[in-house]
Amino acid sequence: MRSPDPKKSNRDRSAAASRQSTVTVLDVGTSKVTCFIAKGTKSSGRNRAPIRVVGVGHQVSNGIRKGAVVEMAPVETAIRAAVEGAERIANTVVKDVVLNLSAGNPASSLVNAHMAIGGRAITESDVAHILSEARRQHSPENETVIHAIPSAYTIDGHGAIRDPREMHGEKLGVHMHIVTASRAQLQNLALCVERCHLELAGVVVSPYASGLACMVQDEAELGAICVDMGGGTTSFSIFHQGVCLHSEVVPYGGENITNDIARGLSVSIASAERLKTLYGSALSSPTDHQEGLEVIQLGEDSQSCANQIPRSLLTSIIRPRLEEIFELVRDRLRICGMDSIVGKRMVLTGGASQLNGAREFAARILEKNVRLGRPMRLAGVPDTMTSPAFSVVSGLLEYAFNAPSEAILIGSNEKTGFEHSEGQVTGLKRWFSFAS
Repeated sequence: MRSPDPKKSNRDRSAAASRQSTVTVLDVGTSKVTCFIAKGTKSSGRNRAPIRVVGVGHQVSNGIRKGAVVEMAPVETAIRAAVEGAERIANTVVKDVVLNLSAGNPASSLVNAHMAIGGRAITESDVAHILSEARRQHSPENETVIHAIPSAYTIDGHGAIRDPREMHGEKLGVHMHIVTASRAQLQNLALCVERCHLELAGVVVSPYASGLACMVQDEAELGAICVDMGGGTTSFSIFHQGVCLHSEVVPYGGENITNDIARGLSVSIASAERLKTLYGSALSSPTDHQEGLEVIQLGEDSQSCANQIPRSLLTSIIRPRLEEIFELVRDRLRICGMDSIVGKRMVLTGGASQLNGAREFAARILEKNVRLGRPMRLAGVPDTMTSPAFSVVSGLLEYAFNAPSEAILIGSNEKTGFEHSEGQVTGLKRWFSFAS
């Protein structure tokens, strides 16, 4: 048996190391700003590359409301703090980031495009041409194309083709999922990133990222919905045959529940958040009327002035808002016409999904089999950041490294290894010059 060549082994290791990319992702949310720096090998298709997180940064968010920038200075401060924290741990300097987007009313549209092939083999330029043609069919005024995802190709009417290259046919078609959002809202958020001396390597809508982070492959293939309950918004994405077919954002989240508690009990926002986290539940218990909770009224600062309220009162405040949120998701799901594709499969994630009873309420109102989703497939993440609250930032890494279908043949950023569709061009100025 021939012994391995040490020189060849060293060359293989060097080649693998040279193929590794370092990617930084940034989740700017209503309640927190999170930065992950990770190393991994770019992959495509179903062969997912291992991703190792080497730096994390986490900061309380200020200046964001419902996912939108309402005050730039505190947003910049939070971004700087989160990125600098991750840089210190990773011992590197970040130049560009992949960013999430929840604001700007992200809207999904399905378009179809066809082109004649003439019986010859389909080339890469043919695929690029038909993707460009499909994208041009949907260009709303004052909006930017965030994603242009080919859900399936057809050749002479035969569908469900994932990669048509080198196949023969007379007519090539594509079904494409296009996600657009308000250009102004995206510019505001991108400007905050630019003021931190960072370039924009890409943008991903939050529900899409959550689905990538939390769904197992069989769920994405068979069809499922991922609902992400964040601080300021609740969003959902629908996957089928491994591709995102729809995404939407509802402008209500865990922050609304906190505000309801603060108003209903006349307590501070901080006290309301504490009550929700420690004692909040959407499920009633026979002992709720007997269990008392101490609350300090607004304007009082002494424990001696605390009032006693039954826990049932707290539950009665939480339940209506939680019902409203899930009813809105149910109604939006029916309007988009994809309830039959989803079937009974639902993944619930996001920080607010950890509220006791949220899973049971979702199962009852949406009539689904619901499981609580957590980020998967990441190594090196601290245990404190593996909760559902960090699904979006984990999904951004999944998107950046594991080449979603929209990235096929449209170009790449060699520095980060992040591939982008036509609307996603590295650098803020190039992004908006193209998108406009």
